[in-house]
Amino acid sequence: MGSKFLVFTVTQALATLLALLVSSSALAQAIDLSTGEGGLLAFRKIQCSLTDGEPRTFSWHGRAYSRVPGEKDRLLFRVEGMNIRQCVSVEDPERGTGFKLVSREILLYQDPNTGEVLRTWTNPWTGQEVEVLHVANDPVNNGPFFAPFPWTGTIREGRWWSTATIPLFYTNPLGGNYQEYVGGTYHATEMFNFMGDVESLVDSTRPAEVQVGWVRMSSWLPWMRMGDRIGVIYMHTAGKKLDDFDALPAVMKAEIKKNYPEYVDPPPGDDERKNETSWTYFKKIIDQRGGAAAGAEGGH
Repeated sequence: MGSKFLVFTVTQALATLLALLVSSSALAQAIDLSTGEGGLLAFRKIQCSLTDGEPRTFSWHGRAYSRVPGEKDRLLFRVEGMNIRQCVSVEDPERGTGFKLVSREILLYQDPNTGEVLRTWTNPWTGQEVEVLHVANDPVNNGPFFAPFPWTGTIREGRWWSTATIPLFYTNPLGGNYQEYVGGTYHATEMFNFMGDVESLVDSTRPAEVQVGWVRMSSWLPWMRMGDRIGVIYMHTAGKKLDDFDALPAVMKAEIKKNYPEYVDPPPGDDERKNETSWTYFKKIIDQRGGAAAGAEGGH
């Protein structure tokens, strides 16, 4: 009887010790959001991964509408977006270890009824058929970021969320040297919501579960050929960080395979190119075709 009791006691003690070790290990691996270092790690996990060079893919979809004074808003397009990215560590002699993010992204404009990827579009205000130029921004890089990087999100009942509003107001890349006199400044706002569960966010051993909401309000898209017509376009979308590239919707994977094969991977970690926007990308395409005048005579 005593022998069995001794065996039970030893077994129980070993189980308790193992539980303590597991608990201590978990505590050692937890990200402390109350510190500047923890805030930086959490931000990196949300955006990509704590492992250098590990690709992460975001996917989102929604709808795009017009807003013109005096008329009802119009549903113009469905939109389907993706961004493939990676984070890499950077060292600074004064600020220590941080990271930067390198990425490239696509936004497809689709028929609002069928979801078919559009190649041409008939402008309902002008009656003109125009060529649709989808967003293919490469690169879209950010950083570097360093600690202290305070956590500014909200946490309630095991969930976290954060918002970012980014007003944009700068010289239109399609304009000339006289924008100050004639107007035409690029004016837009992008609004992001990120959210997920706290448990996966603070566990440094596994990916963070992340959902994203994206709203964009801007001037008319340049390929719409709206000129000086009053009004804006706004997009309302939602999505998530995927487990892998293969989880992208079939329509996006087919478009990448056909027209954007480089988008199966993020840019290299040492990418130092200037960021691309939908407006600079449009300018690059028009310039490659012989300039704005040639584009205007192109028959679309």
